[in-house]
Amino acid sequence: MDKLFIEKEICYTGKELSPHWIYKNFNIQGDAIVSFIGECEVKLDNMVDIEDVLTNSPIYSEKMLHFIVEHFNIPLMEGVLRQRLLVAIARDVILSRLPNPAELIRHGDDLYYQEGKLSVSIATKSITSVLIHLGINIVSKNAPVKAAGLKSELNLKDIDCIASDIINNYTQENNQIINASCKVKGVI
Repeated sequence: MDKLFIEKEICYTGKELSPHWIYKNFNIQGDAIVSFIGECEVKLDNMVDIEDVLTNSPIYSEKMLHFIVEHFNIPLMEGVLRQRLLVAIARDVILSRLPNPAELIRHGDDLYYQEGKLSVSIATKSITSVLIHLGINIVSKNAPVKAAGLKSELNLKDIDCIASDIINNYTQENNQIINASCKVKGVI
């Protein structure tokens, strides 16, 4: 599985959650995870989560740490499990930097800090792959819901290092899962 932290800021609109976006934009073919920093503005017409569409809940953040993952040849259920794995890894990485880790909790595919929503996440299936987006607020200002941010509320400054740790840990975990599935003898 390939990985890349993108240095330039990119505004995430939801259109980036499309098959081969990573390949077309960064020449990485196959299973991959990329991360970047940028604004997040997902309007209802680009929304993948039908529940958010039905409740008229567009997503906005002035600045987020984004992760886009693409996996080929897996069903959506496995994609949702990998999404949860990514969120759990992100929580572990952030927890390792907090003086009071009890205040950071995971509910399903979302992270919360002191009741403020720290992240957004979705997994979906395209015609060719499973796609995952995880966005973690860097700042909480002007969010449409009670939010928390890595810098604004958690006082974390090393966002690039956090991104690197998350993509490295996710890649390592996925490689270990594949290796674990290849080393066992089948039973009858």
